[in-house]
Amino acid sequence: MPRPRRIRRIFFNPSVTYFKPAGVMIKNLQDNILTRTELEAIRFVDLEGQEQEKIAKKMEISQPTFSRLLTSARAKIADALVNGKAIKIQGGNFKMVIPRKAGQGMGQGVGQGRGRRLGGGGRMGGFAGGPGGKCECPKCGYEEP
Repeated sequence: MPRPRRIRRIFFNPSVTYFKPAGVMIKNLQDNILTRTELEAIRFVDLEGQEQEKIAKKMEISQPTFSRLLTSARAKIADALVNGKAIKIQGGNFKMVIPRKAGQGMGQGVGQGRGRRLGGGGRMGGFAGGPGGKCECPKCGYEEP
């Protein structure tokens, strides 16, 4: 019995998941299915120019596995371009990961860990609680108890 596949981490969710040659009706097309992990491999290496070893660690897979993903993705894309096939992005054994940016995390966001002096502070202090326990929108001035 083969070992179960590891869940791969991906950081990008495409908004468009189907590409087809112009001028060919969908019913006359064959699809090449590109998994989301293969798309992620292509994105990191060919679009962003990152190194395979670093990306493999990010995705929590081995470098040889990453290399196989990349080779498979490139072969599917080349086949679709040369033979006039559609590319459908779907499936794969993955977990979506939202990367942290500056300002996202413990005490880094607005109002967290800022102290009273800078307008953060505790319950009903700072921006949120106004006089008499009312909250006021800093943009439009709308008040709510």
